[in-house]
Amino acid sequence: MQTTDKWPIVSIRKVSKFFGDFQALKDVSLDVKLGERIVVCGPSGSGKSTLIRCINRLEKHEAGSILVDNVELNESRKGIDSIRTNIGMVFQQFHLFPHLTVLENLMLGPIRGRKMSKKDAKDIATRYLERVHIPEQANKFPRHLSGGQQQRVAIARALCMEPRIMLFDEPTSALDPEMINEVLDVMVELVNTGMTMICVTHEMGFARKVADKMVFMDHGEIVEMCEPEKFFTDPESNRCKNFLNKILHH
Repeated sequence: MQTTDKWPIVSIRKVSKFFGDFQALKDVSLDVKLGERIVVCGPSGSGKSTLIRCINRLEKHEAGSILVDNVELNESRKGIDSIRTNIGMVFQQFHLFPHLTVLENLMLGPIRGRKMSKKDAKDIATRYLERVHIPEQANKFPRHLSGGQQQRVAIARALCMEPRIMLFDEPTSALDPEMINEVLDVMVELVNTGMTMICVTHEMGFARKVADKMVFMDHGEIVEMCEPEKFFTDPESNRCKNFLNKILHH
């Protein structure tokens, strides 16, 4: 589990982000080492999703710096494209193309983004559908799948780009309760392959099992950052204690 000798693959320094007059991120700094699993949690509107959307430039930060794999995120299109090929992202909503089959949804990125042949793209798509345990759904359209299956397709689609980092933005929050575990189980398997991961989630059992580091955010700031054991048994700030009380005992 020790990752101390590894350099940060993501380095965030004093990042601020505004939406009009509202400051969504206030001087946020965070390092993520290669192979490290970070779970970001906090109340609604605390800046969690904004933070990970800034990491692959879906949102533009106004101050501070973000480096991914030693490439700084700025206006350069080339930099953004190179970073996005290294980063896989899974959202609350699945964002699958309804008119394409599952397999076609997965092949699109490798063909367009990695200039793969159709045959190679199909091979990689098939491999990752097996990885998320739904190879039998390959020729179905997304509407014929359950929410949990669609989210697993979305994870497989991100993996088809063979990213070095996976970002998850509340991947289970749009799912029915009985489907949550099937998605979390796939994420746990991913963790076991050594994938670098930043995950925004309210699933504290999952966080406790997989996180190397817990990051608690509130009002656009990182309030607390520590190992899961300390985070869950002895958090320092009252804000964090209140959050855990609410979420663990609701």
